[in-house]
Amino acid sequence: MPTFDSIGIAATGATTYRKWLDAVSDNISNMNDAVSTSSAAFQQRFVIAQPAADGNGVQVGGIVLGDPNGRVVYEPNNPLADKDGNVRYPDIDLSDQMGQLIMAQRGYQANLSVVDRARDAYQAALQLGRNA
Repeated sequence: MPTFDSIGIAATGATTYRKWLDAVSDNISNMNDAVSTSSAAFQQRFVIAQPAADGNGVQVGGIVLGDPNGRVVYEPNNPLADKDGNVRYPDIDLSDQMGQLIMAQRGYQANLSVVDRARDAYQAALQLGRNA
């Protein structure tokens, strides 16, 4: 195994977790976006992770979109309401998104910790070589 593989593999994990964080933040920021019932609601984003093509690490395999039907809510005073007083909202649960956010954040931090520890180990090895 080449010397710097651990840093490269951890970097692929950090990148994948960052994409997951981006998707969750999009979901949270758009969860209260109302549209008319004739339009599609904001579609929740789900990040699909897969092994990297070279076998070292992970990569984003794609983004899957949630249900465009969302949930229909009776809000007759909303300017977007249809003749029956309904509007459409994304079907996004804040508590689920907060759990996703915590998991993605912890994974991101763990991968960055691996990079820091590997860097420290490589620097210590270089220092040993200088002192020999």
